[in-house]
Amino acid sequence: MSDYAVTDPATGEVVREYPTATDAEIEVALAAAAAASRDWSRTTIVAQRAALVRRVAELHLERQGELAATIVREMGKPLQDARGEVAFSAAIHAYYADNAEALLADEPIALLHGEGDALIRKSSYGVLLGIMPWNFPYYQVARFAGPNLCIGNPVLLKHAPQCPESAAALQRIFDDAGFPAGAYVNVYASNDQAAAIIADHRVAGVSLTGSQRAGAAVAEVAGRHLKKVVLELGGSDPFILLSTDDLDAVVEQAVAARMDNTGQSCNAAKRFIVVDDLYDAFVEKFTAAVLAYAEGIAPLSSVAAAERLQEQVDRAVAQGASLASSGARRGAFFPTGVLTGVTADNDAYREELFGPVATVFRAASEQEAVAIANDTPFGLGSYVFTSDAEQAARVADAIDAGMVFVNGVLLDGAELPFGGVKRSGFGRELGRYGIDEFVNKKLIRTVS
Repeated sequence: MSDYAVTDPATGEVVREYPTATDAEIEVALAAAAAASRDWSRTTIVAQRAALVRRVAELHLERQGELAATIVREMGKPLQDARGEVAFSAAIHAYYADNAEALLADEPIALLHGEGDALIRKSSYGVLLGIMPWNFPYYQVARFAGPNLCIGNPVLLKHAPQCPESAAALQRIFDDAGFPAGAYVNVYASNDQAAAIIADHRVAGVSLTGSQRAGAAVAEVAGRHLKKVVLELGGSDPFILLSTDDLDAVVEQAVAARMDNTGQSCNAAKRFIVVDDLYDAFVEKFTAAVLAYAEGIAPLSSVAAAERLQEQVDRAVAQGASLASSGARRGAFFPTGVLTGVTADNDAYREELFGPVATVFRAASEQEAVAIANDTPFGLGSYVFTSDAEQAARVADAIDAGMVFVNGVLLDGAELPFGGVKRSGFGRELGRYGIDEFVNKKLIRTVS
């Protein structure tokens, strides 16, 4: 069986296999990207490249139904979520198309001494490799490809082996939008081939969204060859509840924050930290809502993913946690559940549970809630719910994370930077900070 295959997680059926690239095909892709970097990126202006990215956005919307159905087959995403992902991907491409000229404009520097002037001119960085995950096959690509193609950085794209059909669909979109050969190239590469691509002198940098292990492996190769890296490696985001005038509304948001993409989202809320006076009522209402969510739930991305989560949950219970569950696992279909009583010596305390299982902690005070929130190797996103504006600002400042959302969930936007700290990686995507990651910020100093 090929590494690249569409396996319907709902049935286990192998729908179609795609051949892994040969070394000769990888060389063709590298040569084409290098030629595009040398020619296309230097003979076009930002507005011309942005116009092509704008057409990519339009094609996403024109093909929304087809694209959504593809990732339902590949990784079990609920259809409504799949359509939403396509629409958000279109919005990201449109954002960069609309704003690239302003984001990449010259930046004057006020001189402290001397005559003349100085400025920073932003130009292309070079060929980039993007290594993307399975959980958001279009959105992750949009975050990476949209800004970099506006800059003029050709993109080699290695998608997850279980998403070859959506990878092919995206290649058609970029081709149909009018990008020249080599500007966007999908490669069905093996891990060894990806390492060779990173090491190749024609490649300037790499962006990866994935596991800590994958991030460490990519960073090691990139560091050895002096290549710039952006890493987004997941998280175990805290959801801190300190006060509320409407507990039912908070519970509704908590469920939405945990169950987005069937719980398979890097920045989903995973650890719910609740102050004493709200804890019992929250656990009762939240558990009931989570268990009810099981009706009609989609499968996880694969049987292997469900088995990994089952092992984590079983181990958490064996180490003293209590589990409220909606039932038993059936293949890739995983029962929703809530873990309580997870102590600091339980493995689950610092693990990321990638699926529809939440962990709830009791905190005696604001200070203890923050301490629990920060007691994790991750630092991607976080959520703070309180009716006290001063407390919200204070806690947001105290949380060790790349993102803090106050009194709201699912608030990501094309203009909002996305990324984390600690073992959640480094660098940013989206917004002005995303387009700045792979840019040559060239100083031009002129004396009159």
